Amino acid sequence: MTSFRTIDDLDVNGKHVVLRADLNVPMQDGQVSDATRIERAADTIKALLDKGAAVMVLSHFGRPKGKVVPEMSLKPVVAALDKALGRKVGFVATDWTDGKALEAAGKSVPGDVLLFENTRFCAGDEANDTEFARQLASLGEVFVSDAFSASHRAHASTEGVARLLPAAAGLTMAAEIEALEKALSKPERPVLAIVGGAKVSTKIDLLANLTGRVDALVIGGGMANTFLAAQGHPIGKSLYEADKLDTAREIEAAARTSGCEIVLPVDVVAAKAFEARAPHRVCGLDEVEADEMILDIGPRSEAALEARLENTKTVLWNGPFGAFELEPFDAGTNAVARTVARLTRTGHMLSVAGGGDTVAALNKAGVTGDFSFVSTAGGAFLEWLEGKALPGVEVLRP
Repeated sequence: MTSFRTIDDLDVNGKHVVLRADLNVPMQDGQVSDATRIERAADTIKALLDKGAAVMVLSHFGRPKGKVVPEMSLKPVVAALDKALGRKVGFVATDWTDGKALEAAGKSVPGDVLLFENTRFCAGDEANDTEFARQLASLGEVFVSDAFSASHRAHASTEGVARLLPAAAGLTMAAEIEALEKALSKPERPVLAIVGGAKVSTKIDLLANLTGRVDALVIGGGMANTFLAAQGHPIGKSLYEADKLDTAREIEAAARTSGCEIVLPVDVVAAKAFEARAPHRVCGLDEVEADEMILDIGPRSEAALEARLENTKTVLWNGPFGAFELEPFDAGTNAVARTVARLTRTGHMLSVAGGGDTVAALNKAGVTGDFSFVSTAGGAFLEWLEGKALPGVEVLRP
């Protein structure tokens, strides 16, 4: 029994389903360069078509701020959606004031798939305007949300319309919520979280929430440098936040109170230049020179973490360990990612990862498909980990 409604709870046969997807995908030279989100949306569209529905697809694209911006039209996405579905998709060009959306929906029949123009061309979407929500609701009799990545915003197309129609989660949304609930709300222990990235300041709420929820919190990337500096270790020219040393100490104190172990590197890879294949060396925490910067965890840190993972049942991952985009400073992230992937493959652990850099790092390591779940949602994934209620999810609960 899930804590929210799914498409199995809806009767959609012969009905028009308003589907909020996230088709805000990267483009290059007018072509979709990464179709992951489109392919995930296609699974839900196919399931609805199999149940006898007509599917009215809504999405945002970029940030047009309530104006019609031709470069932010969803029209170039149609070809990729056609390909993912193996059928033709109709495109409804509208500025949301001309009545074309309702007219097109009225002419469609079960088996049809229509993609409507960028909902953010109307200022009412981001404002969660009741009238615009009603306009979107008029396109069908049932609402399905499959845009977890946009669910942390109470917009007309994510939250407003869900209050006006019978509403449920699509396949991608359901899988995402289930994975996150299993990993954070009802986890099998021990639970280990890996949090990396550049800045402590952007992840204070995340770290504060996790220290009370997980058994061990592994800190990597530029964030680890701030914690090391707070402990009095020399970090040379490394990226860190001088004004967050007290914050780091407070997070460590909170972790001690809640019985969460903070895990920092025990050795590092240091270099004098931030560039691929820069001359580098492995050194202890107190051996970093004034003209060096820490760009990765060292082999002893890597081995210790891999040993710890052997006895871990649930892993949450957000953020890489080092400068993963530069070889050889991707070694630590790659090695740990492969260990998590192996232990997941053998059924030893549940692994949930998310965040832009994280997905890129796992793709680079070639292990994305081996994790239990990899979220393509950036802000929504972070806010869930921070313990915040997401409006677009809460509205789907019975």
